[in-house]
Amino acid sequence: MSLLFDLLASQIVQRVLLGAALLGAISGILGSFAVLRQQSLLGDTLSHAALPGVCIGFLITGERQLSVLLPGALFTGALAAMTVMLIIKRTRLKTDAALGIALSVYFAIGTVLLTLIQSKGASGSAGLSSFLFGQAAAISAEDIQVMAITGAIVISLVVILWKEFKLVSFDPDSARVLGLPVVALELTLTMIVAIAVVIGLQLVGVVLMVALLIAPAAAARQWTKSLSGMVLLSGLLGATAGAGGALISATGRGLATGPIVVLLITGIVLFSILLAPQRGIIWQKLARHRLNKKRPITAAPASGRRPKPPIRGLKHG
Repeated sequence: MSLLFDLLASQIVQRVLLGAALLGAISGILGSFAVLRQQSLLGDTLSHAALPGVCIGFLITGERQLSVLLPGALFTGALAAMTVMLIIKRTRLKTDAALGIALSVYFAIGTVLLTLIQSKGASGSAGLSSFLFGQAAAISAEDIQVMAITGAIVISLVVILWKEFKLVSFDPDSARVLGLPVVALELTLTMIVAIAVVIGLQLVGVVLMVALLIAPAAAARQWTKSLSGMVLLSGLLGATAGAGGALISATGRGLATGPIVVLLITGIVLFSILLAPQRGIIWQKLARHRLNKKRPITAAPASGRRPKPPIRGLKHG
């Protein structure tokens, strides 16, 4: 217990704990819409597409603060999202193929830019590689402030456009019939997911960000049937996993926060898949077992053959 109080007294641990909880809550809330729209790969694409934006922001400003790199990462993430939409609209390729193309191309561009920056040996460039796998200890108080303000704006937008987002996620055809700007709403949803991805790069990095975006929503989907319940529970699970992972990583030397958070939320997903009421695998097996025990057992004929069905129009007697 004293060790826990000593950890919580550290300002670095406090910043990481608060940042991980904020990121988990924001990612869980926004990831719910990506899961419902069957665009789980979207978060992976946007996270990889944000890397060239991070590099471009550093090349322009020479600083690696989140407030400086956020616009560049958001720009390339939005550009990747529009690229995906353009490929789907203008070609015969499906969504998964378009996402895969955008992910590969933008991540390749980001890797080339990152290598170029590091080869020049610019001041502060060494820390850019942390955006690949995350470096929670490097989160500053300014980064926390940017995450809190950005998260508040994004969640407020979700609340304001709740009915529209709900209809577009479940039934876009009906939304078109009602005259809603479906393309604009889908683009808005994509953009706010991109924002969640960008603010999480410092903590979990490009590679693991998709897990923090999708896993809380996947776990929450097992426990609730309503969208509002799923969004709230997903945000709660994400915040819990973020805070728990930050505490666990702080107790051991050399334990990276991002991977611990991802492993923790993955464990929550597995638990939910197995034991969630009505939808869990074990729950369903037990329900089938109870149902089979309640069914009456009909005795088979002595000969082992099934009785022939009666001829219509005749009575047995």
